[in-house]
Amino acid sequence: MTTLLTGSDTLTRDALTVLQPGFLGTTAPDWLLRRIGEGLSSVGLFGRNITDPEQLAALTARLRAERDDVLVAIDEEGGDVTRLEVREGSSFPGNYALGSVDDVELTRAVAHELGRRLAACGVDLNWAPSADVNSNPDNPVIGVRSFGPDPRLVARHTVAYIEGLQAAGVAACTKHFPGHGDTNVDSHHAMPRIDVDPDTLHARELVPFRAAIAAGSKAVMSAHILLPALDTERPATLSPRILTGLLRRELGYDGLIVTDGMEMQAISSVYGIERGSVLAIAAGADAICVGGGLADEETVLRLRDALVTAVRSGELPEERLVDAAARVRALASWTQAHRVRGVVSGPGAAVQEGTAPGADIGLVAARRAVRVTPGEFPFQPLTEAPYVASFTPEANIAVGDETPWGVAAELDRLLPGTVSGSYAEPAVAAVLAAAGERRIVAVVRDAHRHAWMTEALDGLLAARPDTVVVEMGLAEAEPRGALHIATYGAARVCGRAAAERIAGV
Repeated sequence: MTTLLTGSDTLTRDALTVLQPGFLGTTAPDWLLRRIGEGLSSVGLFGRNITDPEQLAALTARLRAERDDVLVAIDEEGGDVTRLEVREGSSFPGNYALGSVDDVELTRAVAHELGRRLAACGVDLNWAPSADVNSNPDNPVIGVRSFGPDPRLVARHTVAYIEGLQAAGVAACTKHFPGHGDTNVDSHHAMPRIDVDPDTLHARELVPFRAAIAAGSKAVMSAHILLPALDTERPATLSPRILTGLLRRELGYDGLIVTDGMEMQAISSVYGIERGSVLAIAAGADAICVGGGLADEETVLRLRDALVTAVRSGELPEERLVDAAARVRALASWTQAHRVRGVVSGPGAAVQEGTAPGADIGLVAARRAVRVTPGEFPFQPLTEAPYVASFTPEANIAVGDETPWGVAAELDRLLPGTVSGSYAEPAVAAVLAAAGERRIVAVVRDAHRHAWMTEALDGLLAARPDTVVVEMGLAEAEPRGALHIATYGAARVCGRAAAERIAGV
């Protein structure tokens, strides 16, 4: 194991303060508790750490027994990206569904209820919302995580989300600065490059971030993307021109800057996480997010020691590390003050009929988002259990493949005896054989991005024109089927809203 570098306790404490690591298991390991006692100020939670609200509340209480101002962060966007409900699917639709409704009061209410649930479990920093403008519908990593392709729509819903979340006492972390929507590469796997001119960047990608800053977003997360118009050499996370020059000086942001996960290949395969972390802090980042894939004490000590060594060698100015640690502590003080006062009611607590505390605001929102397009013949709701064929693409890492999605479970609740199958290729003959005489419901996700899904629908609709099609992605392709339902996301509540339409409930 890495040994602690000798020297200033303050220096090593500051180096621990700027780290946001994860860990394995549903209870806090001894090493984590020990490092919190030594100065570690933040902990990141993922689906692997959570079983239910009671367990999560006990976990966060144990962390704060070591240090009452520790920041507990989570990646809980709602919709397709959920950690609270990783095993059953989210109770809240995601950004694209909310953007399709385009009711900012609804978005604010959803974010407030999500924040209330996080706060009740002891979580006080949410790595959300995504303020990325979905300018490239073929983007493999953002998609329905964006509010939409219109910068002004994304801006107003980003503001509503921040206001709702922070009114519940949970700090928002607006991401992925300066905008991840025009990429065709997933930064979990490689370095995306966005070749747009500065005017386009300011008129499109930066619009929601300006609005987020004006709305008081407590944190902003950087993107591991290369923008040659701003910096020809370094990605945003490691770029002084982007983090300090653009975000701090030009846009006037004074809150916490958090990196995206440093173990992502866009950084780790090019710079390594130690070198990348030093460069990120030097560039203007204040907190290093690591732990989605690396979740052990050795990683924490390696990063701590890399920062200390960089300060001692003169590569990283000590005042930059001190400033970064101070910003982390300032956010911790804000969240601690909200915990002491208790969850606040705010401009999302009860803003419209059906959204008062206790109402199932997530389902209300999912129902409003659903778009139904009839086919050539009048559609009669199903009265008998169908066969659900789910055409399943490879999930991106942010979404994960462990969270269930689709409509089969919800249809089985409404039409008992529903049978389902999952397919990763066209497999039309297999679907027809499995369905027999049952009505077919074909479920796809971003069919416009997957030629094999289009091929599957072509074959099914040719053989069975009465097939119902449910698109749980962006719905960029033309509506097809006896009935076409677009849910704009694959959260559990989106599946329920679609099932209700199919069964005529």
